Amino acid sequence: MRVLLVEDDADLSRQLKTALADAGYAVDHAADGEEAHFLGDTEPYDVIVLDLGLPRIDGVSVLERWRRDGKTTPVLILTARAAWSDKVAGFDAGADDYLAKPFHTEELLARLRALLRRSAGVASATLSCGGLRLDPRAARASVNGEPLRLTSLEYRLLHYMMMHQGRVISRTELVEHLYDQDFDRDSNTIEVFIGRVRKKVGSDRIETVRGLGYRLTPLPGETEAA
Repeated sequence: MRVLLVEDDADLSRQLKTALADAGYAVDHAADGEEAHFLGDTEPYDVIVLDLGLPRIDGVSVLERWRRDGKTTPVLILTARAAWSDKVAGFDAGADDYLAKPFHTEELLARLRALLRRSAGVASATLSCGGLRLDPRAARASVNGEPLRLTSLEYRLLHYMMMHQGRVISRTELVEHLYDQDFDRDSNTIEVFIGRVRKKVGSDRIETVRGLGYRLTPLPGETEAA
């Protein structure tokens, strides 16, 4: 999953980037409202963490512009403004959640997981596809109870496909959601990662749809994901 972190505090930004990366996210960062608006307008993020007190353009104005332009990406406001009136303004501008500073990083991560589940129409905290299971809280996956050893990019790939299982996902979409802005993106490498993940989860779970992309489904005889 790919997240845009909009925060002008350099120390907090470094801490959050590390925590988000450790939790399996590809992270882009914007330190002011102008850059945030540009990135949110041009890049396909899965979720956005947005501060309100930003240089150049304030967070509420940035959010209002996104929503006015039809951007539906889930947005969590993370700010020192804890007054009820600020919360109302944030929600009315189009925020999906609101977390006041100071905060616990685990709560932030839990709220992001909840936003991602809702945006994908997933109810359970644990993702499953037949005998394949993934726990975003622990960043772990297993097949029929056997733990899988996954690299960070393999985990991101599997996580994204499990959030969108049953749907054909193009290589371009995977590139856009697995890598941060600074990564040297090459859609051909997706085939390599697909091959590696197939070996670990079972080749028949990931179908190649010629000319379109890939689709994750349960094996024949397995029940659909709960």
